[in-house]
Amino acid sequence: MKNPKIHLMCAIFLLMSSMVFTQNQWSAELRPALSFPSEDLGASKIRTGFGFEATVGYRFMEHLHAYLGWGYNNFPIEDSDADLDETGYTLGLQFIHPIGSSENLSYLLRAGAIYNHLEFEDSDGDLIDDSGHGLGWQIEAGLDYNIGNDWSFRPTVRYHSLTRDLEVTDDLSIDVDLNYVAFGLGIAKTF
Repeated sequence: MKNPKIHLMCAIFLLMSSMVFTQNQWSAELRPALSFPSEDLGASKIRTGFGFEATVGYRFMEHLHAYLGWGYNNFPIEDSDADLDETGYTLGLQFIHPIGSSENLSYLLRAGAIYNHLEFEDSDGDLIDDSGHGLGWQIEAGLDYNIGNDWSFRPTVRYHSLTRDLEVTDDLSIDVDLNYVAFGLGIAKTF
């Protein structure tokens, strides 16, 4: 044994990494959703959108998780060839707690920040305007139903809020509020 400190550090690292993965502390989730805007963009009526979010979570307390992810939503604009796309990042905390004595059904609460931007695109997919990234927030409630082998279905309802500035012309900029309620069905794997 040339260097016992290195061997000891490797053994500790292997022990800790096996503990992390055997305690189901990590999770990954893919969540498609339908999004219903709560208001229009000025004179433009936004229609129901569709998107998805992918997140990775880490359980650092018995029922409390931190999560980080990326999401995309597309909203058609009525009487227009343009679409509104929202993309960006999300991070926050989620609380998952069993309902009563159930081992398979839990309630889920999330609250977090978003760092997203808005893009208007024409029917050819060409960019008309981009708001640049900015901060917003979201809250969410739902269920976590364990279907076995560390897989869960997660039906949720989310309220999402983002305000950004869009440059209409060189001299005119407008505030755009994108607020919506999203109904999603996530599928999550814990490992």
